[in-house]
Parts: sequence; C-alpha cells; structure tokens
Amino acid sequence: MKTVVLNIPNESSILSTFDLSVYLATKLYEDEILSAGQAAKIAQLSKRSFLEIMGKYGVSPFSTKKEDLLEDIKNA
Repeated sequence: MKTVVLNIPNESSILSTFDLSVYLATKLYEDEILSAGQAAKIAQLSKRSFLEIMGKYGVSPFSTKKEDLLEDIKNA
C-alpha cells in the first residue's frame, strides 16, 4: 500500500485522521475510481462497515447507473 503525506492546517484539527481517510475513500468510491472493497481498505474498515458509514458522508452505496441497477435486479 502506498503512503501519502498530507499537510493539513492546524485550524482543521476537528477532523480526525479517521475522518480524513474515510472521506477520501468515500470520494474515490463515489467518483468510481475505486471499488467499495478498495475504498474500505483505505479507510481501514471492513467492506460492510465502509458501506454502512458512507451515508454520513452523503454518498449512497448504490450505483446510480441504469445498467448497474438492471444488472442488480437481474441477479436478485
């Protein structure tokens, strides 16, 4: 796994390292750059925990693509 160092201003100290990692992972998932499993690893959470916490960050665990929805319905 890569390590990235971010310089965060002291004024933003209300955000914990956990919040920052989950926010980043959620955004990368939302932008379809990472899968839920990959994003969960960044946040150091299980995939299930990551999917459950995404709502706090305003992201739905469900795809908004019509094709994905139809595939999910077909596989249900």
